[in-house]
Amino acid sequence: MIMAGGKGERLMPLTAVRSKPSVPFGGKYRIIDFVLSNMLNSGITANYVLVQYRSQSLIEHVRESWSIAGRLKDQFITVVPPQMRARGGWYEGTADAVYHNLNLITDFRPDVVAVFGADHIFRMDISQMIQFHRECGAEVTVAALPVPIEQSSQFGILEVDADSRLVGFDEKPARAKAMPGRPTMALSSMGNYIFETSLLLRTLERDAARPGSHDFGRNIIPDLLGSKKVYAYDFLRNDVPGLHPYEERGYWRDVGTLDAYWRSNMDLLGETPLFDLRNDEWPIVSAGYEGPMASIVRTYVDQSMIGQRSHIVDAEIRSSVIGRGVHIEPGARLEECVIMDGVRIGAHARLHRVIADRFSNIPSDSDIGCRNVQDQGLCHVSSSGLVVIPRDTKVPGRLVQYAS
Repeated sequence: MIMAGGKGERLMPLTAVRSKPSVPFGGKYRIIDFVLSNMLNSGITANYVLVQYRSQSLIEHVRESWSIAGRLKDQFITVVPPQMRARGGWYEGTADAVYHNLNLITDFRPDVVAVFGADHIFRMDISQMIQFHRECGAEVTVAALPVPIEQSSQFGILEVDADSRLVGFDEKPARAKAMPGRPTMALSSMGNYIFETSLLLRTLERDAARPGSHDFGRNIIPDLLGSKKVYAYDFLRNDVPGLHPYEERGYWRDVGTLDAYWRSNMDLLGETPLFDLRNDEWPIVSAGYEGPMASIVRTYVDQSMIGQRSHIVDAEIRSSVIGRGVHIEPGARLEECVIMDGVRIGAHARLHRVIADRFSNIPSDSDIGCRNVQDQGLCHVSSSGLVVIPRDTKVPGRLVQYAS
């Protein structure tokens, strides 16, 4: 069960026309491609994608990119809009979304159910988490990532005993309890779960009868502590094939803010990226694209990725992710930018730490980047000074827009 209904309000304006899992990432992907790739690479071929908020873009992407259906009934990726089967309303939380679709689980009759989010950038062999779940005799297993204890106030923190069994859960504590044997680290919840099916069904039925937020992290997991066998799976134990020594082990990012989204795109770049997309043993896949190779003429490019059908002439590009079908005219200079499909950048435009959403148009001689504030109300400026140009925006001529 892939939870793909998030609004992603902190990613506005990128989520003004699409849900968070549908936001383009890394030049050719959508964020949801990472969890779906992990599922298929792990041998999990029966996947329901639960959508809600502004879902059309995501529905079309899954239809075009993830058709694995064949003659075997247990091989599918199916998008499930809200069915209004339970209380007749929209999903009221992650647990409520699964509760609305309990019929899908009872009809399939699985031994275990994986409940994963669709808005994280990571590689994970989920079969190893399931193996851990079975070896422990767990009824619920929560994926967990060690974080420095001084950062614990940013996460839901899991308290475990020496056998990795959960004995406590604290949402964004001022000071968390350390992991056993690791006094400087705490275990943060990744929001991904493995449930024994019978327990999941009983628990969601009981939760639905009570008022509340109906959320796995806030309600379901804390309520099961003490009475059920709930374990934490340390993500750093996960061994994904094909990783390079220079990559960050246990790379996992919640790209829920503009700054986190931009930083994760930057993590893909360079000779030794923290997260290397060039892994044939654990590929991240997405929609096919029939355009020609990128055309680059008299252009300086360093630490960047450039998508198919892009056409760049006499430009300078540093530390940037350029999508497909992007046109960059002579004299343009880009640094630390994320430019999505179909963007047009005029001659002598200068862009620094800019995120340009799809099909936006930046005219010649524009100067958009990080210096002094001069907000003309057209572009969104993040707290750290990123300038975000919304989809389909036609920037007026010779815009000068700086961020603090």
